[in-house]
Amino acid sequence: MGTRELGLPDRVPSASALPERVTIWEVGPRDGLQNEKAIVPVEVKLEFLDKLADSGLTTLEATSFVSPKWVPQLADAEQLLAGLDKREGIRYPVLVPNERGLDRALEAGVSHIAIFASATETFAKKNLNSTVDDQFAMFEPVVTRARAEGLDVRGYVSMCFGDPWEGAVPAAQVAGVGKRLLDLGCSQLSLGDTIGVATAGQVEALIGLFPDVGTLAVHFHDTYGQALANTLAALRCGVSTVDSSAGGLGGCPYAESATGNLATEDLVWMLDGLGVETGVDLDALVATSKWMAGKLGRPSPSRVVNALAG
Repeated sequence: MGTRELGLPDRVPSASALPERVTIWEVGPRDGLQNEKAIVPVEVKLEFLDKLADSGLTTLEATSFVSPKWVPQLADAEQLLAGLDKREGIRYPVLVPNERGLDRALEAGVSHIAIFASATETFAKKNLNSTVDDQFAMFEPVVTRARAEGLDVRGYVSMCFGDPWEGAVPAAQVAGVGKRLLDLGCSQLSLGDTIGVATAGQVEALIGLFPDVGTLAVHFHDTYGQALANTLAALRCGVSTVDSSAGGLGGCPYAESATGNLATEDLVWMLDGLGVETGVDLDALVATSKWMAGKLGRPSPSRVVNALAG
């Protein structure tokens, strides 16, 4: 039985202005798997990417060129990209931390990269071994070279709403970091609620500090069950790109209080009900996340996947 027969209502357009279509930036293969204790075989990762593409997702963040010492789960980045059957019309961005990561990405023939910055000093030290100001000296040559090579560059900002060591993060501080990334040449900025403490009011306040909402994406974790509410708030502010992870996989290896990402199934369920197009087949996506949960040997954190687990 499909999702609609089991309870998904007919599409009911929202009374508030929402985008007609939302682009889902699927982070499951990268952010979703980077915290796994057991190494996931590259063959399983490749099948995961294929199944996600089959479901209609068109942006699949495939892997990361970080040091294998720090993220051993993604040490197979070159092998994965060499074995990936790239499909026309689907983007496979990768995360790069520095110029060495960019070198590896270029050698692997990627066309989309992402860099990751911190809005707070403590997280910059723990995640990048840098300061908030000094991180831009590391990013500048990466972005400049990548753009010169014709690559699209996305910028992530972590700890946009709260930091486990510093507490609440001022919105102006986050906006300052984000605007510097855009000025460097990033085409899109993903605002990350790394530990899942944001509320809808905070989301609206932060987005309001950016003059061009079209450059923004949002990335929410569901620690306090607010990820969908925060996403809806962002959409009502004009954001039309949302990061999510199939099955709700993932977390943050540098922030112990972080739980999983917003589950892609939960997001699609909400957007389907609002009449917002995504191009995603929810039943196929649920089947994919059930399959991946079986490969990992544990239940999925996704509410929709669990509700349809029968």
